[in-house]
Amino acid sequence: MTTDIYARLGVRRRINAAGALTRLGGATMAPEVVAAMADAARGSVDIGELQDAASGRIADATGAEAGLVTTGAAAALTLAAAACMARFDPARMAALPHADGFPNRILLPRTHRTGYAHALQAAGAHLVDIGHNDRGTGAGVRGLEAWEIEAALAPDVAAVALSANPATLGDLETAVGVCRARAVPLIVDAAAQLPPRENLRRFTALGADLVAFSGGKALGGPQASGILAGRRDLVASALLQQLDMDVAPQTWTPPRLVDRTLLKGVPHHGIGRGFKAGKEEIVGLLVALERFVGADADMANAQLEARLRAIAAALAGTPGLRATLVPAAVTGRVPVLELAVDDALSLSARLQAGDPPVHLSERHSARGVLTLDPQVLAPEHDMPLAAALRAAVAS
Repeated sequence: MTTDIYARLGVRRRINAAGALTRLGGATMAPEVVAAMADAARGSVDIGELQDAASGRIADATGAEAGLVTTGAAAALTLAAAACMARFDPARMAALPHADGFPNRILLPRTHRTGYAHALQAAGAHLVDIGHNDRGTGAGVRGLEAWEIEAALAPDVAAVALSANPATLGDLETAVGVCRARAVPLIVDAAAQLPPRENLRRFTALGADLVAFSGGKALGGPQASGILAGRRDLVASALLQQLDMDVAPQTWTPPRLVDRTLLKGVPHHGIGRGFKAGKEEIVGLLVALERFVGADADMANAQLEARLRAIAAALAGTPGLRATLVPAAVTGRVPVLELAVDDALSLSARLQAGDPPVHLSERHSARGVLTLDPQVLAPEHDMPLAAALRAAVAS
């Protein structure tokens, strides 16, 4: 019997040059991450105690007061919203996603609303659009301003949420100033803001109260993992709403992260119960985080650039295709190859229909560019990828 599990299942392996995308399984994990998960699978532990250990390591890596391993960045956002609405009130925890009787509005600038904002709504939050989108539409130059947040703040506002990227750091500084003055929590979606490694600490250092990161992309952890880092009290509330709470109050020992004196009672299963992180995901994420923090990013990017130059050389002279190397210093993340072609989406469709299927990033397809992102591309796939590109362009 074959040892290739995908072959046994009748599922095709793919050449992934599109990046660590969820729909393609995210990152490929290092052997030590896989080994740690296998070791974790062979024992029983108290998940609250394990999350306490995770909190300390996440805090060390991010500079936050505490941290929680979640089942992805979207789950982290849902738990963040739930924490901001319920805090340490078990009655509110029990009510979610029905939050009409307590502050349930989350302010979201129009320039920060994405499809992932649905994760905030899943907790029962009511999203309130604020500000203008002049920069996003090209109609003007003004971004988020403090008065736009202040005008929308009211007693029923539970939090303000932002979606982080290099263009919105100024908005974060503006929001922090208002939120700190009014004691309103600020949630930052930084799911795809790694690398660079410095971003692990950047958003907390700037004043965010809760920050969500993906664990299954650049961190190289399990696909179904993420991080919620931030204020201890809010992370503790999120943890309470994620844990298995089918416990006898008389014998329950809360995680160290939770101050039981602040609880009016022991909560039941919370809205995050469906987002429970298993011991394998928690351990795998922590080992991956340790590897990411300790890695030599400059060396890794130099190796990726060398591979991309070799692929570009193999593509040289291909009619209808022009490859341009964009170094990590320009992307702010990892080096990529931009492939200018006549019909980007048509070429992408032909590549995906090949044997094996090949995936490139379509992020810039509107300007006739497919992007070769090497984050998940196995070295042994470099030349087969180049050959598939040449054949697809010729066809």
